Amino acid sequence: MFKSIICIVPHNQGEFINEAALQAGASGGSIIMGRGTASNSVLQLLGLGDTSKDITYNIVDNQIEEKVRTAIYNASQTKKAHFGVMFSLNVDTFIRSGNNSKNSDSKGAENMNKNEYEMLNIIVNKGYAEDAMAAARKAGAGGGTIINARGTAKEGDAKFFGINIVPEKEMLIILAPSDKKDDIINAIKSLPCFSEAGSGIIFCSEVQDFTLLGKN
Repeated sequence: MFKSIICIVPHNQGEFINEAALQAGASGGSIIMGRGTASNSVLQLLGLGDTSKDITYNIVDNQIEEKVRTAIYNASQTKKAHFGVMFSLNVDTFIRSGNNSKNSDSKGAENMNKNEYEMLNIIVNKGYAEDAMAAARKAGAGGGTIINARGTAKEGDAKFFGINIVPEKEMLIILAPSDKKDDIINAIKSLPCFSEAGSGIIFCSEVQDFTLLGKN
């Protein structure tokens, strides 16, 4: 079984995170640019301000996950407090390009029920992520990260979950306490930008090993 170790850190610090992961045995990682949306009142929790962010993804085998997480955490101690956040997600299928073999294993799911945080992923048409974040804050969310995206299909192609995928999109990622998930989802669903069929989707994942990065 594999784990995805995800870190959200200031822009241009993604390579720093990936280097620490590589030193601990990770085979490599990916960096995606986003922007934080947190207000000052929650910086102590998430370390995410209204600035550019790097989001790093490292897929590692369970056997070295703890070693990689520890290496990233220790490396971040050289950075300022509230440098960023780190968390893990289960990966039940992992396929490498050029290799027809795959790992498909759902073991360990029974250990996820006690997780304290959820990762909420909200995809909306461009320009509406800030509205979604504002509604989420009122429902108890601390902050989030927005990623610009776009569909890859040609006009007239089949829709993805009923969404027109050609126009530009924004993906809002929110790390929220599990007990606030339903309130946040309901608040976003009530927005006018969600009233039209096919205007957006929300999906959630249980977060494991939520850790603040930076000096203690």
